[in-house]
Amino acid sequence: MGTLYNVLGVLIGGALGLLVGDRLSKEVQESLLKVTGVAVFTLGIAGAVQGLLRVTGSSLSSQNSMMIIASLVIGTIIGEFFKIEQRFDHFGLWLKKVTGSDKDARFVDAFVTTSLTICVGAMAVVGSLQDGLTGDSSTLVAKTVLDLMIVLILTASKGKGALFSAVPIFLIQGSITVLARFLAPILTDTALANLSLVGSVLILCVGINLTWGKQIRVANMLPAIVIAIFCAFLNI
Repeated sequence: MGTLYNVLGVLIGGALGLLVGDRLSKEVQESLLKVTGVAVFTLGIAGAVQGLLRVTGSSLSSQNSMMIIASLVIGTIIGEFFKIEQRFDHFGLWLKKVTGSDKDARFVDAFVTTSLTICVGAMAVVGSLQDGLTGDSSTLVAKTVLDLMIVLILTASKGKGALFSAVPIFLIQGSITVLARFLAPILTDTALANLSLVGSVLILCVGINLTWGKQIRVANMLPAIVIAIFCAFLNI
């Protein structure tokens, strides 16, 4: 049920965003977009710092630097080879066509940006695993509240394409929940920590794109999350 709650939250946030967005000037929409970018950027930094720094007594040291480098470099090479960002765009174009949104120039950008913002991160994976293994949907319920606010703001500033991020939420989190018993042995504590750290870096990149315009093809970096999980078993 956790994924269904999350999908419902995204749809509600998107609907409210459409209502609010029609009443806002372009200047206010632009300001909301920048503020959201700064917020997402800050959340990404917070998650990355938490995984990168370790406090030992009174000293502070870094950790996981090699894992991050290996995951991002190898993951990006894989993503660029398979043109994941382009496939995301094509899926967005298909949604744009079937929903009769051909005149909405921002549809695909809104869909891809919002999907990456709410689908990348440890809460999506951990919450879906908990839901599938124990029926505990509390993590996904908490994520629902966060996603509702994010989608509301992005829909108000970027348009209705953001609302359709409910589709990848349903597919990704639903699949993890259904396959939870098979994935649980692979997603050890170390693997989840790596996933959370690399996911935070990707969220940081999404924040950069929201704040300064599209600078990074974040979707092409998504395989880095899988590489981070493998690194846990290679002790990198």
